[in-house]
Amino acid sequence: MRLPDLEAWAIFASVVEHRSFSGAADSIGVSKATVSKAVTRLEAHLGQSLFHRTSRRLTLTETGKGLAEHAARILAEAIAAEEAAHDAATTPTGLVRLSAPMTLGLAIVAPLVAEFLLLHPGIEIELILSDAKVDIVAEGFDIALRIADLPDSSLRARRLGPIAIHIVGSPEYFAREGRPTHPAQLGEHACFGYTNVTGPWRFFGPGGAEAAVRPRGPLSANSGDALLPALRAGLGIGLLPDFIVGPDLASGKLEVVLADWHGPPIALHLVTPPSALRPARVEALMDFLTEKVRNPCVREG
Repeated sequence: MRLPDLEAWAIFASVVEHRSFSGAADSIGVSKATVSKAVTRLEAHLGQSLFHRTSRRLTLTETGKGLAEHAARILAEAIAAEEAAHDAATTPTGLVRLSAPMTLGLAIVAPLVAEFLLLHPGIEIELILSDAKVDIVAEGFDIALRIADLPDSSLRARRLGPIAIHIVGSPEYFAREGRPTHPAQLGEHACFGYTNVTGPWRFFGPGGAEAAVRPRGPLSANSGDALLPALRAGLGIGLLPDFIVGPDLASGKLEVVLADWHGPPIALHLVTPPSALRPARVEALMDFLTEKVRNPCVREG
């Protein structure tokens, strides 16, 4: 059996990451010619071109696009193996890249990151907050926190706890427009959409009843926080998690309707790339977050 050319695969992954032969060469600390020869060697072994090359541009072929993620995983696993061996004899150090949803990240994750850094002064964390779903392998994240009903995936996922979702509006809105008593009636109301969640709102109710409605209204946003001012102003109804609307429910600015109905169960998950090999610094943060975020709490208003 012919062994794979792991050096060529790693160099190919670096070229993809830096989008140029020269950038990869600078990053690895070798000559541009060495990078070019490694890619050519890999292409010869595969029998297919990985890049379209011109004097001004370097772009992946369809084959290259299909293999880029595999190459990134090969490189990541090799780095993780070396770091795991190193970490076994030393205090965890280095960078951990962490992705989290915006509101959850600001309310819960950021304070925990500060607490973690006090316990592990040798570790650095790059915290990226976005409500958009990130590709943790392609974008180089070590850990991502996701709120979802996760489908089957090659990623590794650890369930941290359930997330409560509420159908809410202001007392003024319900006094003016009436309180829906069945999800089907939401079609008669102004409903604010969360653009990162597509498709109809689905609900399950008493006695196994089911209902679905497509939200229609004057506002949609890619952040749940952006919907709060319009909800407080009595402009419509929203479907939002407890950690966003909890303070407004406690203060009476918003009220829950259709409390006997609930959406598909969703939870907070800690997601990592598929490799079982992880540096000690990543394991340390995973264990810390798992312990601290088992039950996502409501933020203070």
